[in-house]
Amino acid sequence: MGLFKHDKGDAVDASHSAKANTYNFYVVFFSALGSFTYGYNSSIIGAVFGLPSFFAYFDISLTGPNAKAGNEIIGAANGLFAGGGIIGALIVNWILNKYGRCRSIQIVCAICVVSAAIQGGAAHVAMFLVGRFLNGVGVGMMQVTVPAYMSELSPAKQRGRMTGSHGVLIVCGYGSAAFTGLGCYFAAPQVQWRLCLSLQIVAPLILLIGSPWLPESPRWLISKSKERHALEILQKLHSRPDDPSGLAAKEEFYQISKQIELENATGVHGIWDMLKRPSYRKRIYSGLLVQCAAQSTGVLVINNYQVLLYNNLGLYGWLPLLLYALYTSWAAFMNWVNAMLLDRLGRIPIITFGLTGCICMMIVETAMVATYAGTSNKGGNAVGVLFLFLFVTFYGGSQDASSYVYCSEIFPTGVRAHGLGTSIAGLFASTLLYTEVAPTAFANIKWKYYLVFIIVPAACLPFLWRLPETNGLSLEEIAAKFGDEVAVDLSHLDEERRRALDERLMAVGVDITESPPSEGQGETKETAVAHREGHAGV
Repeated sequence: MGLFKHDKGDAVDASHSAKANTYNFYVVFFSALGSFTYGYNSSIIGAVFGLPSFFAYFDISLTGPNAKAGNEIIGAANGLFAGGGIIGALIVNWILNKYGRCRSIQIVCAICVVSAAIQGGAAHVAMFLVGRFLNGVGVGMMQVTVPAYMSELSPAKQRGRMTGSHGVLIVCGYGSAAFTGLGCYFAAPQVQWRLCLSLQIVAPLILLIGSPWLPESPRWLISKSKERHALEILQKLHSRPDDPSGLAAKEEFYQISKQIELENATGVHGIWDMLKRPSYRKRIYSGLLVQCAAQSTGVLVINNYQVLLYNNLGLYGWLPLLLYALYTSWAAFMNWVNAMLLDRLGRIPIITFGLTGCICMMIVETAMVATYAGTSNKGGNAVGVLFLFLFVTFYGGSQDASSYVYCSEIFPTGVRAHGLGTSIAGLFASTLLYTEVAPTAFANIKWKYYLVFIIVPAACLPFLWRLPETNGLSLEEIAAKFGDEVAVDLSHLDEERRRALDERLMAVGVDITESPPSEGQGETKETAVAHREGHAGV
């Protein structure tokens, strides 16, 4: 008996396609606690830099004769975090491929919890910096693991909204960090910064506790020859009242199985194999371009040094922390808008339009900082603050959610962890470059440093516009966009052939190791197999 069971009374509807049910949404959104972890942990340092007790405890000064040493410590805190992120993103692929997505989530959560405890209990600067580095490793792993998991559980037509929740929850983490910093500003000095850093434990701990109830990725299970378990999970994720026979899940299962079989035959199993194959190199280039272009807007420089930026605009005390909290909250809302639009408008149009807006806003912001920073001109400083908010309107509405969705869906299942890890490493490398030099740049060339965040993304725009669009395609069908074959191209089958395939999938005795039986059907191979030429004109 095969894996697919068929009731004779079931009608086969060729219009069926996989759709997420409530359980599927719950699973994806719960896993987004990992996204929140990255957002809070990466952003909390900006709030800590706004707490006087932090500087007093570690005897750090940003003015006077010790200013250079103080700026070096701040730069090291950001640099070590980003450096750890690069390492985490590059090494997590081994864990993801060997132990699966769920077990990887558990391992990464444990690293994040321990490293947060080290930071919160730091007795001296070295201990704080070690904790910061280890936390960077943990969130670097999280940045690969969570979007890969989300993408592999999300149906094609809803993948933008569902995987986009990674970007939304990242920025919710930013906002929570900002409000935590604001609240801790009024707490006792001995509690302020320690509480901020210790709260990094909460989200990964909750995710760790709840992780045993998360389903494993069906694609990973199929790649490990655990087909029956994979089919059960797909049916549970995508069952719905209008599809009582679970046809959509069976279609998806068959498509995934055949595509993995096809991809395994290529012999591409790691990053070096990917670099030898042109279609895979194109994927790596696309992922790195999207991530590096987004970071080249200067978003994390603005985020991590925002309190200091407000100080330059003449704003001090708790007000910069409040503005920072409002800034990140608005960014979270715009990320939600971004995620909701991805399945309607596509990935590349949103990314390129939003990046253009970021560049325009940064031009005005640079002019305001150059003209009014350090002056008492309230009108000029107010305009500077306004354009920071306009900048994040474009950035949040186009880059965060879009970039993670795109990078998580363009790589084949067998090397998704490698490819996405390389893309995220590019994100951290860009962050490391821009944030590490920021204190020195602000001290020496001041506002001119912002010109980098205008010129570099502008240079990226024409290349971004030419990237393949992935909207509406299953993870398996995206292969054609990069010049590879698609084993089962459901999206481009006509109605008659789709119905014929569905009828055969529902037949008794269908086994995933063989093509569906074709007795009496008179169908050709093209019914189930469409090569890349089937995408001509798409």
